[in-house]
Amino acid sequence: NIGASESFPAAIKEKIPIAFFSVEMAREQLVQRMLCAEGGVNAHQLRSGFLGEQDFSKLAIAAGKLSEAPIFIDDTPAIRALELRAKARRLKARENIGLIIIDYLQLMQWSGRAENKQQEISEISRSLKSLARELKIPVVALSQLSRAVEARADHRPQLSDLRESGAIEQDADVVILLLREEYYDEKKNP
Repeated sequence: NIGASESFPAAIKEKIPIAFFSVEMAREQLVQRMLCAEGGVNAHQLRSGFLGEQDFSKLAIAAGKLSEAPIFIDDTPAIRALELRAKARRLKARENIGLIIIDYLQLMQWSGRAENKQQEISEISRSLKSLARELKIPVVALSQLSRAVEARADHRPQLSDLRESGAIEQDADVVILLLREEYYDEKKNP
């Protein structure tokens, strides 16, 4: 999970409080991934139970670091934008969070009326932009890409690949599209 692996070092090393809204996966799964990322342990080996002694030591050290980190995980499935905003405000007031991460945008729900999923995502996107301005902290919202990227020869994602909304690119201050070329190289040459 890119949201977890790239942002948690800030919470661990810099002690920046982070709110992580994991709409996609349960807290336990997320913590397992965080432990593996911080400890440099293969997550597949952990799930299958094939860990060496060194791996257990690495996980123990990672668990110690993570237990000290100011990370607040909310794994409410299909969280509504208004509920997320209320929780974020409370965390800002109580814990002075410096970053909000949402994994991922398309799984959130809009509290109001929306004619279709595209309009719903647009409303959620605007709501998150407003929240970032209100709390004066970055809000990182992960997004799914459409399957069109898979059909392209170079597999290079484009803004138009952001799933179910053109509003994301309008509301975002920064859009980062990731490409793992080695993933496609492995598929060509297994």
